[in-house]
Amino acid sequence: MAPNQSTKVQFDWISLDGDEEVVWADTPHKSSLVPALVVGVPLAIILVGIPIIVGAYLHRENTEYVVTNRALYRKSGIISRNVQRVDLGKVQNTTYSQGFFGQQFGYGTVEVSTAGGSGVELTFDSISDPKRVQELINTQTKDDGPDRPDDKAAVLDEILTELRAIRVAVEAPDQKEASTSEEL
Repeated sequence: MAPNQSTKVQFDWISLDGDEEVVWADTPHKSSLVPALVVGVPLAIILVGIPIIVGAYLHRENTEYVVTNRALYRKSGIISRNVQRVDLGKVQNTTYSQGFFGQQFGYGTVEVSTAGGSGVELTFDSISDPKRVQELINTQTKDDGPDRPDDKAAVLDEILTELRAIRVAVEAPDQKEASTSEEL
């Protein structure tokens, strides 16, 4: 899949809900290999840098990021596979940053913090145009969309149902005790 295209392509490492569609997918920017090459090439002369270059390349090739209309995904791992998912409804804050090399070569990092989480829960490292991706995530988190249920009303209904069940459970023993006292 070409970067930054919205398609119905299925990824073998995530299960999308039936009404969930990919709105963005990409891999780390190719230029993110420059720091590893800058450090690795001189060290390769003494055969120490080769693992640095190979490791950075394999990390890049085995890392993918996906933004859907419902969640954010990050797949990584060279030997094993690690998939992280953050539901858009839990996203509290997003930030993006670009270091020196990122500014020179057009890549950066987007960090996502979630409600109830401790700090950054998900990062998209070394991606092209991190500001645009951050704005896309922010748009997706704020977009209620026509196919999204009114979450606030549903949550309030669930709370009300639970409170009624608690009330019945609390009042039932009191009523039992009152009827037992009357019988004696």
